[in-house]
Amino acid sequence: MANLPPITVLVTGAGGRTGQIAYKKLKERADQYAVRGLVRTEESKEKIGGADDVFVGDVRDAESIVPAVQGIDTLIILTSAVPKMKPGFDPSKGGRPEFYFEDGAYPEQVDWIGQKNQVDVAKAVGVKHIVLVGSMGGMNPNHPLNSLGNGNILVWKRKAEQYLADSGIPYTIIRAGGLQDKEGGIRELLVGKDDELLQTETKTIARADVAEVCIQALQFEEAKFKAFDVASKPEGTGTPTKDFKTLFSQISTRF
Repeated sequence: MANLPPITVLVTGAGGRTGQIAYKKLKERADQYAVRGLVRTEESKEKIGGADDVFVGDVRDAESIVPAVQGIDTLIILTSAVPKMKPGFDPSKGGRPEFYFEDGAYPEQVDWIGQKNQVDVAKAVGVKHIVLVGSMGGMNPNHPLNSLGNGNILVWKRKAEQYLADSGIPYTIIRAGGLQDKEGGIRELLVGKDDELLQTETKTIARADVAEVCIQALQFEEAKFKAFDVASKPEGTGTPTKDFKTLFSQISTRF
């Protein structure tokens, strides 16, 4: 790999919890990757270091993201609508907190239109590979995540995944299990399809591991034109995954 020029990669949603990790990991591998980040606000840009390679734009407005996408080889999409908790929830009283999405920031606008815009702009400038991070649970329209803030988040994410799969651009669709803020690289990763992992005890994954799978997907042909679920065994069981080529080779599903 040493003589090849670095691959230019844009991480969108780089101010988010998984996006920040992916952006930072790519920065640490500057011999292989020239990384850019896309965030929505100047505040997010400062939060991840404020470098010149961080662009500010809004995925809901296709024009605003063109400068970030222009000239890249590959795109990692880590944008997502994020529900907010309604104020006044008292855990001591039991019950469940209520959630809402801010106006204009519903999953339909962010996860569907926002991701469609990213695919369209990437296609227009000739991007060679798109890695999209979605979520497990999309097979079940009654999944509890869909009722959060009446956002139908998994329905809209799935629609965006289908749009990418139909785009003609080489893609890798990663449907992550329950995301955890834990150390990465110390668990055995599991891949599956059609939400089968949700029926097991192993249905969570560290955000750092999701970020690593995104980056590894850039390196192997075995990851292209594939869609898969990913989770991990508990720490201390199994063997931490190091061979991603073999992991991607286990997957045969295109959607």
